[in-house]
Amino acid sequence: MKKYLFPRLIIVAIFLVVSCKPNKKESTEILKTDKPNVIVLMVDDVGYGDIAAQGNEWIKTPNIDKLHDQSTRLTNFHVSPTCAPTRAAFMTGHHNYRTGVFFTIKGRSLILEKEKTMAQVFKDNGYNTAMFGKWHLGDNYPFRPQDKGFDEVLMNNGGGVGQTMDYWNNDYFDDTYVHNGKLEKFEGYCTDVWFENAKKYIGEHKDEPFFCYLATNAAHSPYWVDNKYLDPYKDNENIPNAAFYGMIANIDENLGKLVDYLKSIDLMDNTILVFTSDNGSAAGNKMGEGQDRLDGFIAKGNNAGMRGVKASMYEGGHRVPFYIHWKNGGINVGKDINDLTAHYDIFPTLVELCDLELKEDLKFDGSSLVPLMNGDNSNFDDRIVYVNTQFSTDPVPWKRTALMHKNWRLVEGTELYDLNTDPEQRTNLADKYPEKVELYKAEYDKWWAEIEPTFVEKPFFIVGNEAENPTTLFCHDWHSETFTPWKQDHIRTGQINNGFWRVKVEEAGTYTIKLRRWPEETHLPLGAKAPLRPALEGTSVTASKKSKALNIENSRIEIQDIKMSKPVNLDDEYVEYKVDLEKGETHLYTWFTLNDGVEIGAYYATIEKQL
Repeated sequence: MKKYLFPRLIIVAIFLVVSCKPNKKESTEILKTDKPNVIVLMVDDVGYGDIAAQGNEWIKTPNIDKLHDQSTRLTNFHVSPTCAPTRAAFMTGHHNYRTGVFFTIKGRSLILEKEKTMAQVFKDNGYNTAMFGKWHLGDNYPFRPQDKGFDEVLMNNGGGVGQTMDYWNNDYFDDTYVHNGKLEKFEGYCTDVWFENAKKYIGEHKDEPFFCYLATNAAHSPYWVDNKYLDPYKDNENIPNAAFYGMIANIDENLGKLVDYLKSIDLMDNTILVFTSDNGSAAGNKMGEGQDRLDGFIAKGNNAGMRGVKASMYEGGHRVPFYIHWKNGGINVGKDINDLTAHYDIFPTLVELCDLELKEDLKFDGSSLVPLMNGDNSNFDDRIVYVNTQFSTDPVPWKRTALMHKNWRLVEGTELYDLNTDPEQRTNLADKYPEKVELYKAEYDKWWAEIEPTFVEKPFFIVGNEAENPTTLFCHDWHSETFTPWKQDHIRTGQINNGFWRVKVEEAGTYTIKLRRWPEETHLPLGAKAPLRPALEGTSVTASKKSKALNIENSRIEIQDIKMSKPVNLDDEYVEYKVDLEKGETHLYTWFTLNDGVEIGAYYATIEKQL
C-alpha cells in the first residue's frame, strides 16, 4: 500500500487530515484502507471565466463553487484549444499529436489503436470502468470507448448533439443514444440522462472500486436547454448567450445531486472527484468590433482577463478550470497550485494517487502532480508545455500553437508575451527579446524532431471484424482539404464536399458497400427531402434548416484497385456494391453525380463482410 507524505506545515495550513498527533518534526502520513473510486467530470466548452467562483459575477454555480472551495485547484492548467485533442491527451497521458488526434473532424478525431487509455489501466488494476456522455475519439471499431477499456458505455456519437454521426434529429430532449453498442431511447434532458445513469451505475458498483468518466456534451453548441435554466440570464446586456449560461446552470445542479448521492451511500470521502473542461469558452464571451472571432480581445462576458476563446492559441483558448477533491487523501481544503500544468499530467497523477500498477512500460508525456500537491515544484519550475489544434488533416509545425514556459507565451513562433505584465497578450515582445524567441524556437525544434516520426502511424477504420460488422462511416471523418459536413444541417442542405476514409480490411473476402444520402435510421430514399425537425416549446431548441432534395443520377466507388459505377434509383434508400477485397490498408472514395454534373461524396457508407 502506498503512503503519501505531505510536510506537516502544509497539511496544517491546507489539508484537513485524520491522523495521529505528530510532533512538530514529524510528517503526517495519509493512509487509505481501500482503493479510491475516481469520477472525472469533464464539461464541454466551459471556460475559465464561466464559473462564479472564478470571478464571474453574473452566473450562478453554487455547487461548482463549493467543490472549488474544497479542492486543490490548478490555476495554470492547460488543455488543447479544441475538444477531441484534449480528450485524447487526457485519456492517454500523451500529447495529442502522439495519439493521432489533431482536430475535431476530417478523420483527425480518431485515437490510434495502439494508444492505451486510463480506462484500460484502471481495468487492469481491478476497477470497473464506465463512461457517460461525449467520447469524440471515434464511434467505430477500434476507437470506441468499449474498445478502449470501458465496461459500461452510454454516449452520443460525434462531438455533439446534432452532429453528423449523432442519431438523426436528436435535440437534447428524449433522445436516442448508444448504450453498450446498441441504440436506445432515453427520456429527459441529455445532461440529466448522463448524470442519472452515472448515479445508477455507481450505486450498482459501490462495493467495488470504479472509474467513472462523466463527460457532458454541454455546454457545447447547439445551445439548447429548458427555459427555466436560461430565463435568469435573459435580458442581461453583460451575458452574450443566456442559453449557454443555462446549460452550465444545469450542469451545476446535476453536480450538486451527484455529490449528495455519493454522501448518501457513504462514497464521497474515498472518491477522487475531478472537475475540468476540454477547452476555452465557446459562448461566454463576445469579441470587440473588428476583432477576430477566435483570437481577439473580449468586449462582453467574463474571460478571466484573457485573450481568445475556444480554438484560439491565446490563453483564453486553452487555460481551463481544474479541481480535484479527495477527503481520504487529504485533498479537501481549498488550495491553489499556480505552476504550469497540462491535460497529459492527469493520467500519471491518477496512477500515483490510486497506486496503480502499469503492466507495460507506458512513457507519459506528462508528469504526476502529486509532488506539487506535496509542495515540491522542483520538477515543474522550468517545464515547457505545447498546446495546439490543427484545422488540417496532418500536423504543420507551429500552426495554431502556443509554447508556454513560466510566464512566457510564444505563439506560432512569432509572437512573444509576458503574462506577468500583459495577461491579455496585447503587446508582442518578440523584437524586444529576440534571444528568448530563438531559445524557445530551438526547444520547439527539438520537441518536433522527437514527435514528428510518430505521425507515420495513421488511424484506420477496421472493417470485417466481428467487433463491428457492418461498419457505418460518416462524412464527418472524410480526409479532406476543406471542412467536412460535420453536422446534420449540412446534410439537410446538401453541402458539396468529398474526401476519403482510411480503411483497414481485417480479412480478405466479399464485402457489400452501401452508399446513402440520409442515415439508415431515417429510411429516407436517396431523392427525398428530410422532414423539418420542429422547435421545442418551453426550450431554446430551434427548428432545423429546411432540407434540399438532390437529383442524383450516378454513383461510383474506388477501393484498393477496384473502380465501379452504378446508376441511381432515387426511390431506393441506398446504392449497393459487392466487392472482393484483399486484407490490408486502403482508402475508400465514394461519389454521387448530380444531374447538373456536380459531384459530392456519399455522406454515409456502410461496409459489411459477407459471412
